[in-house]
Amino acid sequence: MAWFLLVLAAMLEIVWATALERSDGFTRLWPTVVGVTTAALSFVILTFALKTLPMGTAYAVWVGLGALGVAVAGIVALGESAAPARLACLALILLGVIGLKLLEG
Repeated sequence: MAWFLLVLAAMLEIVWATALERSDGFTRLWPTVVGVTTAALSFVILTFALKTLPMGTAYAVWVGLGALGVAVAGIVALGESAAPARLACLALILLGVIGLKLLEG
């Protein structure tokens, strides 16, 4: 259950980071509301995952999946670079997350 919560918190990180980018520096109401609300919810869910998982592992996975998801959203939705070197670096993040999961069980 803790791993499910951790992945859910990371998915919410993708939502809040994307919403805050769309908020245009907190000048647009609804993206700001979505961003701040999902950020708070992501933190709350992360704290529940931290009850069971080691802090270092949970935080690294949360940040890693969030960063990976935000980067992919940028490539897909915002036309950001999908250069092979960039994709390789993103793959390394994913491999790190998978490695942490396998080591923690």
